[in-house]
Amino acid sequence: MYATLAHSEANWSADSSLSSITTAASPAASKCTLLNRFQPDFVVQGNYVIGGIFPIHFSLKLADLNGTYRPPPINCNAHKFNPRVFRLAQTMRLAVEEINQNPVLLPNHTLGYRIFDSCAHPLTGNRAVLSMLNGVSEGNSSMCTNASSILAVIGASGSAQSIVVSRILQTFRIPMISYASSCACLSDREKYPTFFRVIPSDDYQVKAIAQLLVHFNWTWVGLLRGDHDYGRFAAKGLLRELQDTKVCVAYQEIIPLLYTRKMGLRIMKVMRSSTAKVVVVFLGDLLMTPFMRDYMTQNITGIQWVASEALVMSSVLSGKEYYPYMGGTIGFGIRKGHIPTLGDFLQSVNPKRYPDNVLMPPCSGQESLLEQHSAYMNTSSLSVAYNVYKAVYAIAHSLHNLILCQPGRGPFQNNSCAQSNNIHPWQLQHYLQEVNFQIGDEEVDFDAKGDSVPYYDIINWQRGTEGNIEFVNVGLFNGTKAVGEELLIQEDRIMWAGHQMSVCSASCLPGSRKAVRRGEPICCFDCVPCDSGKISNQTIDCATCPEDFWSNNDRTACISKKVEYLTFHSLGIALTVMSVVGASFTLAVCGVFFYHRHTAIVRVNNSELSFFILFALTLCFLCCLLFIGKPTYWSCMLRHTAFSITFSLCISCILGKTLVVLAAFTATRPGHNIMKWLGPKQQRTIISSCTLVQVVICAAWLIDSPPFPSRNTQYEHSKIILECSVGSSLAFWCVLGYIGLQACLCFVMAFLARKLPGNFNEAKFITFSMLIFCAVWLAFIPAYISSPGNYADAVESFAILASSFGLLFCLFAPKSYIILLKPEKNTKQHLMGKEKK
Repeated sequence: MYATLAHSEANWSADSSLSSITTAASPAASKCTLLNRFQPDFVVQGNYVIGGIFPIHFSLKLADLNGTYRPPPINCNAHKFNPRVFRLAQTMRLAVEEINQNPVLLPNHTLGYRIFDSCAHPLTGNRAVLSMLNGVSEGNSSMCTNASSILAVIGASGSAQSIVVSRILQTFRIPMISYASSCACLSDREKYPTFFRVIPSDDYQVKAIAQLLVHFNWTWVGLLRGDHDYGRFAAKGLLRELQDTKVCVAYQEIIPLLYTRKMGLRIMKVMRSSTAKVVVVFLGDLLMTPFMRDYMTQNITGIQWVASEALVMSSVLSGKEYYPYMGGTIGFGIRKGHIPTLGDFLQSVNPKRYPDNVLMPPCSGQESLLEQHSAYMNTSSLSVAYNVYKAVYAIAHSLHNLILCQPGRGPFQNNSCAQSNNIHPWQLQHYLQEVNFQIGDEEVDFDAKGDSVPYYDIINWQRGTEGNIEFVNVGLFNGTKAVGEELLIQEDRIMWAGHQMSVCSASCLPGSRKAVRRGEPICCFDCVPCDSGKISNQTIDCATCPEDFWSNNDRTACISKKVEYLTFHSLGIALTVMSVVGASFTLAVCGVFFYHRHTAIVRVNNSELSFFILFALTLCFLCCLLFIGKPTYWSCMLRHTAFSITFSLCISCILGKTLVVLAAFTATRPGHNIMKWLGPKQQRTIISSCTLVQVVICAAWLIDSPPFPSRNTQYEHSKIILECSVGSSLAFWCVLGYIGLQACLCFVMAFLARKLPGNFNEAKFITFSMLIFCAVWLAFIPAYISSPGNYADAVESFAILASSFGLLFCLFAPKSYIILLKPEKNTKQHLMGKEKK
């Protein structure tokens, strides 16, 4: 069965060097022969045999597949020997020997192995696994034996190779444990049901790299990956993890499996022109090495490399010639372990002991292994080798548990356990899924996807004592910790490539915000100042200050808004002076009138009403003082009601005087006796009644919705304007409307009496005073509506003062002039126009 599969794989790969068979047309002449040999180079027989696949050589001698002749076998390049991977194969051999000598683990049973070289290529890995399945030919015989009894396979190294190998093995339900294949794609149990690994999945690695980029605030990075599944899935996973962060990928370049200098120079041109100084690499050293050779010829420096686990422990790139270009590299490596007996075991392996083994390094056998292949003998920081060690022990423990299964209690068909002399790979797979054991200080088990617990060492490339690169552990990623707590970094131990920041745009200074450039990633932005009322302190957006606060000039802090109202230190001074002066003039006029109360001009013009008007005007002047100062509940109620009632009283008195003047001259006509209806009592009644209407309106206003102090933050956002809200707008305009109605009525009646005879016709002065009064208050309305806060109070105060001064001067200035400067005209005859000529 395995031979038939090998034949189909040979057709698929166009490689005639694969192990396969040919069958003669006649059944009698049937003969099984090997078309080509691909034998393992390390073989040990045992009760249970496991396979191993390692890329001991990292280059192939590719055949010319032109289809015109039978191609020669594809062989590994003997001069491209990888001592580090050769150490992995020896670690597998050591683990098997330890288990076979262990009296507790698999007692009375031994493990055997067959180790193949994959040459770091999926095609050769394919050949290796098919050779495992076909069994081993006996001696020099051209006949192949029965199907192989391989129970499990340890390998392969790269994810691309493991995908090929796992797809073949799953057909025969043979479990496979990888020591270095981290592609997240291999966690798909539907596609790879028999795949296990002791290395964490790249799903965890990309999370760790994303956290590292965020931790160091590297928001503008380049991405370099290989053209294989490992690179594709890792890059896709990293982009997914970076979606909700501030990190952007400036470019994503792919290094093909068949590298060319032309393609490498194109990638380097992109790297040189980009402002991204941090480059994330999802590559193995086999692809990175030729690229770095060209990279060094271009003398590109200052790049901070972030390496994945496939590269971060590469001994191939640890030479001192690489340090100027890759020194400071940081990345995540497989967690290190310790194998006490590995050093001595490695020294026991030499070409003399295995003279015909092509896996041995090319040397005479006289060289010192430590000098010739220092990477091979370096057991100070075992990571991948430790994974191989754990993989072998995982198979041994699973096999041990399988053999100890008691009949009638096992999980297999017919309710029976496996027989020790007839164990199948699929039986071992069940126990691999459930295995759990302790090795050193580490617990080994597999989750439902065949993945192991994610642990990474954070590795930094630093200059060693001899100028070469040393891998220094500067932290840990522990996947068992809570989200956000997995990363532990000792930053003081890190050596950087240049301490440069890797950003598309520098962080905005306090007081500004980010404005994303159209068509560019969110990491590329311009900095624009925050709007008024907003601040920023290294944040993406500007934050709005609370309602009672405003931004300072630099837009870096919120400060308390300036509180404004009509104070005695601004317009209030002028208003106060005008108010006091107006009240003083009014009192002075009142004093003059009182002193000359017996003269004709005072008596003729109804002295009682004149004193009422002067009293009301004094109150009008003084009520302006209520508009100055910080608004309070009582001042807001008083300022509007006081001026409305005093003005209503004043206009009522003027209305009464107008009626008296009009009635006095009308009474001189025959048949008219109207004066008896306008005596002093009637006049007081008229004034009281007219004023009482305004008092009722104000009382209803105060009871229903009185004025109250308010904080206006809408007109000028940087200030809080303290003002008095009128409460009920209807009541406010009713108050003003009633005063206007009184003024209009007074004006009409005075206008009718303007041509009455006499040298001193008071109706003319009342007419002028009402014209001024109405003009002032008509101009007041639009000015008041369009002015906020203290300005509205000032407008209202100026309207009160202007109308009060207008009434005072129009009504009393002519009389005061005659009293003080023209006393000879202060006679009844002169006032009535009857003096002798």
